[in-house]
Amino acid sequence: MQNARITLHSSKQRMQVQVDGILLADSTNTLELREHGYPPRHYFPREDVRVDLLTVSETTTYCPFKGHTVYFSLGERRDIAWSYEEPVEGVESIDKRVAFNMVISR
Repeated sequence: MQNARITLHSSKQRMQVQVDGILLADSTNTLELREHGYPPRHYFPREDVRVDLLTVSETTTYCPFKGHTVYFSLGERRDIAWSYEEPVEGVESIDKRVAFNMVISR
């Protein structure tokens, strides 16, 4: 998907997320989302994320370009990841994928 605000690109490069030595995500099938004014984010397929270690946070937000956001925490680390459970038209491919707010190793 391409527009003036958001671009999405599939990536087959191996991407991982580790927190405190715990491997939370490992995938060769992420979607890189670039949004004007924000750093690029990789959205992981849910099956490549240790969602069993994450808890749903009370935090929710709404982005008019992507939709309603659900956040996840890992223990005391609040809101380290998020997902769009019902993304808006044009970015449906990020549906239920998980993005993280920390550095991703390659």
